[in-house]
Amino acid sequence: MNHYLLEVLSERLNSLGWPTETLRLSRPNDSINGDASTNIALTLARTLKKSPITIADELLSGINFDKSIVSKYEIANPGFINFFQAQSNLHEQLVNVLVLGSDFGKNNIGLGKTAQVEFVSANPTGPLTVGHGRQTILGDTISNILEWSHYDVTREYYFNNAGRQMRMLGESLKVRYLNLKGDKLSLPDGGYEGDYIIEIAKRLLSEKPTLDNDSDIEIFKSYAEENIFNLIKKTLQRIHVQHDVFYNEKSLYDEGKIDAVIDELRLKELVYEKDGAHWFKTTELGFDQDRVLIKSTGEPTYRLPDIAYHREKVRRGFDLIIDIFGADHMDTYPDVLAALNALGTETSAISVVIHQFVTLLKNGEMVKMSTRKAEFVTLDELIDEVGIDVVRYFYIMRSANSHLNFDLDLAKRQTEENPVFYLQYAHARVSSIFRRAKQRDLLPNENIDYALLDEPSTIALLNQILFFPDVVKKCLSTLEVHHLPNYLYDLAGSLHKFYSDHKVLSNDIALTHARLQLLKAAQLTLKNGLAILGVTAPESM
Repeated sequence: MNHYLLEVLSERLNSLGWPTETLRLSRPNDSINGDASTNIALTLARTLKKSPITIADELLSGINFDKSIVSKYEIANPGFINFFQAQSNLHEQLVNVLVLGSDFGKNNIGLGKTAQVEFVSANPTGPLTVGHGRQTILGDTISNILEWSHYDVTREYYFNNAGRQMRMLGESLKVRYLNLKGDKLSLPDGGYEGDYIIEIAKRLLSEKPTLDNDSDIEIFKSYAEENIFNLIKKTLQRIHVQHDVFYNEKSLYDEGKIDAVIDELRLKELVYEKDGAHWFKTTELGFDQDRVLIKSTGEPTYRLPDIAYHREKVRRGFDLIIDIFGADHMDTYPDVLAALNALGTETSAISVVIHQFVTLLKNGEMVKMSTRKAEFVTLDELIDEVGIDVVRYFYIMRSANSHLNFDLDLAKRQTEENPVFYLQYAHARVSSIFRRAKQRDLLPNENIDYALLDEPSTIALLNQILFFPDVVKKCLSTLEVHHLPNYLYDLAGSLHKFYSDHKVLSNDIALTHARLQLLKAAQLTLKNGLAILGVTAPESM
């Protein structure tokens, strides 16, 4: 119905000479207010200098709605227009859901287009922690949404192996290696204290027992980087995240792309030297203060390689480039985009998703974490504690813009309080019903009387199912994937309500067959949605 409504409303707006840019349809929170609603009359009130009610009346007076699609409409204060879908049209769409099956909810928005999603991008200085998990699952789910919309997606991991942190990692490993050989050395200030460094040192000692204090630090740095990055990859594979490209920051230096950025910005008089540092003159670009690109020590800040890297991204020709960053990048990425624009690099394809941090709760109390002090919970440990499905769901069930409290106690509960259990139980419950239907020889045939599906909770469930493609599109357009788990939770609620209101398997064979088809559609919608989230849909629990 939504596609039809948008078409006829747009045509009517054009005929009146009224703008169509703000035409949107939404689903009312209460089904008593219809199946679709628009606030177009409210958004046009100031432009047209008329009351929203008057605008709604004029808009609708020139439309003869197809009664097989729209049964009626209502104008509600202060100017909303609510539409009610004809039941026959609902039933036709139910049949279409069943025909589409595993393709239900897909769209062609990205057909013929390419997208690159950069996420995780953690420095190989330690194992992935629960803090990295949110970006990991957020990026992978956004990638799944893009693929569901037929984009050709490249998942990319950009790793920093060229800065001070990596040198500190090498020095930390060298100290631990020499400690194992009996030398009484202490870690450098800011060194990495985790037991994982000691384990790597043991492996290095067994492979190369003759290293000493005069050995090149690069040996230790490279060995630590390789071992830790392998550990990171294993964790990602475990949680079903597979990157297509691992982009090495060091290559930007080796290929002269960092120097090229500095040279070009200097030619544009956007770089100057002060106190031994190289500054980016961002005040010339509308910012309140200039930014350091190269410190007085000669070490670049994150901004410089990020500028070079993003220029390379654009040059690779993606139609859409998505960066998933933590809140600590909030002040950095505007500078990167400003530099790209100054260099003449088109940035319209770049979208940035910023997520807030994660707090791990246990017994109602916060678990403190510090990577360098090795006071952290690894992502592997979290998976061991609650399982892959729960980890993936919990990380995206809240808006990326909000702080996430990951409640371990809730995550481990095998009750309806746990949203993952609630969803998976809904899917398994339908499988159980179909197993019983098969035992009683009640499986549906081809002659289904869908007109029998007319009870309120039945229509509510059907409407909820049909909303799935719109939710996918909303996740795509906003890059806010929390809408999907929230939708699936509501769908499971509608399914449980339907089941409590109606006996599915009964002596009324025609009604039984119709209800089983409705349940089949609900189950495949749950399964499709869970597949996007990377969560399994069990047949039994």
